[in-house]
Amino acid sequence: MKSLLSLCLFALSPSLFAASTPNFVLINIDDLGYADISPFGGKTATPNLDRMAKEGMKLTSHYAAPVCSPSRAAMMTGCYPKRVLPIPGVLFPAAAVGLNPSATTIADMLKAAGYATACIGKWHLGDQPEFLPTAQGFDHYFGIPYSNDMGLGAEGSKSSAGAPLPKGNAKAKASKNAPEDDETGLKGNAQPPLPLVDDHNVVERVKAAEQHTFTRRYTERAVKYIRENQKRPFFLYLPHNAVHFPHYPHQDFIGKSGVSLQKDWAIEVDWSVGQVLDTLRELKLDSNTLVIFTSDNGGPTNQGADNTPLRGSKGSTLEGGIRVCTLAWWPGKVTAGTETKAITAHMDWLPTFGELARCKSVGELKLDGQDISPVLLGKSGATGHDVFFYYKGFDLEAVRSGPWKYQFSTKQLFNLETDIGEATNVAKDHADIVAQLEKHAEAMRADLGDKTKDAPGVRELGRVSNPQPLISADGTVRPGFNKIAKTLP
Repeated sequence: MKSLLSLCLFALSPSLFAASTPNFVLINIDDLGYADISPFGGKTATPNLDRMAKEGMKLTSHYAAPVCSPSRAAMMTGCYPKRVLPIPGVLFPAAAVGLNPSATTIADMLKAAGYATACIGKWHLGDQPEFLPTAQGFDHYFGIPYSNDMGLGAEGSKSSAGAPLPKGNAKAKASKNAPEDDETGLKGNAQPPLPLVDDHNVVERVKAAEQHTFTRRYTERAVKYIRENQKRPFFLYLPHNAVHFPHYPHQDFIGKSGVSLQKDWAIEVDWSVGQVLDTLRELKLDSNTLVIFTSDNGGPTNQGADNTPLRGSKGSTLEGGIRVCTLAWWPGKVTAGTETKAITAHMDWLPTFGELARCKSVGELKLDGQDISPVLLGKSGATGHDVFFYYKGFDLEAVRSGPWKYQFSTKQLFNLETDIGEATNVAKDHADIVAQLEKHAEAMRADLGDKTKDAPGVRELGRVSNPQPLISADGTVRPGFNKIAKTLP
């Protein structure tokens, strides 16, 4: 049985409860660069996101994680990724491990409060039935369970639209379980065909033609879901595959940017956001819905992403690898045309949504995130995190407090207020600041450790025996999943 971190207390009729309790829409883009959208200085026009920023708030010091799976673990659980998903990098198909089913997710918390919950898009916290969204508090799931490059090269998963596909057999090479010392799944040419999952069933084998349709189909599903649940509070998690390599914008958007397929896909993402926001306006749900737009990590510059003015790229704990463009929109609640430099992070969404849904904490598990609703709502004196820790896999690589960021391996100190591009090391001039940041790091090492997964605060991974691909190397689709019942207190 899952222990809830929060119980939401309400004693209203369903209609009054829906009217007084906010909806939440969390839009998570894959590999979007800090400046890939125009509200954050991008040259590619994204008018719907411009409007979202004009009507809402820009979060300019918002942190994710260097890569996909850890970032999503933080987003779902309210914790540093290493605490709840101690893996060296990301998860792959047929991984024996994933986010522990006993972990409390945003969906678990809100579902227990009477919310409808749905995940539409990329999950990437484990692809076995025990780890999928329907086992983690979501009523419904539609999407692929990991990145769109984790399929067969001959079927388009290793090259972008228009590129020649590898010749030869479309099947993967011999599919077998990961080595004993690596439980994170099948890699490279051992990867199976790419599956599309609808609730508990594999419904499609995704090839190049289907990759073009991801963003459109996710958007259509999202709009349909909002319409169907407009009379009750809902949580919609919309994690797009866009704009992760390989790049597959819909044909209607190819060439729109005049720059690249990656930027074309960013334009389609902007269109998708417009569809969601327009639906909320049409149904008069806008004044009662908090919408968050963000990315799972910094953009990969070697694949066309733009992180200007940040230094670094996806996979690093430089600002360009972990600080992400983020917008908050809630007309009448989030003040229009504002921005905040407060240090915020993906692990803040669970406690923030919980507070706004009037949840009272009663659980035992530790949260690293904090309620940032005072920041979003413009409360006087509201602040974000005093200290933020930059983990990459098992390693604690840097720490930030206020404007100061210290990198341990290089012993470099940066003032991010005046040097956002991390160009000038000022450690020699601020030994006292370095000592203070080292002290913060020592406290964190005592909790989550450094360069090891064995530490007092690190929780158990979810684990299954004999993990199997959802579509095997010979094309056999795994039988439909049985719904995993969860008894919530």
